[in-house]
This record gives sequence, C-alpha cells and structure tokens, in this order.
Amino acid sequence: MYIGWRDSQRVYGVVLHLDIIIIDGKIWVQQDGTEVGIANKLVEVGVPKHDIVLGIDPPKMRQYTEFAVG
Repeated sequence: MYIGWRDSQRVYGVVLHLDIIIIDGKIWVQQDGTEVGIANKLVEVGVPKHDIVLGIDPPKMRQYTEFAVG
C-alpha cells in the first residue's frame, strides 16, 4: 500500500492486487503499481500467459494483449 500526502491531497492506495480465481484457474491482475509488472514476473516463474488476465485493462482491450481475456 501507499499512504501519505501529495501537496494538500491525501493519497492512499494498493500497489498490488491479485485474485486467484479457482473456478477457471486464472490469475487476475487487478492493480499493478510495480516497476517490472507482476504479470511478467508470473510468466518468468512458469505461469502460462493464457492463465493471466489483466483486469486492469478494459474488457474490450484485453483481446489485444498476449494474456487471457477473462
């Protein structure tokens, strides 16, 4: 999480949020504030791209990625 102030505005948020959906075996990346990209790290450790959904992308744009659409 990141917490603090930017000028006079409060900032609060999640750096990384993953959902592992057991029903269809997909890993959903809901938020990724990492520098390297958690989806890339998952691929590096052997998770197939067709098992990773970039939930941070709009549904109609997911078809243009190398990852699962949902």
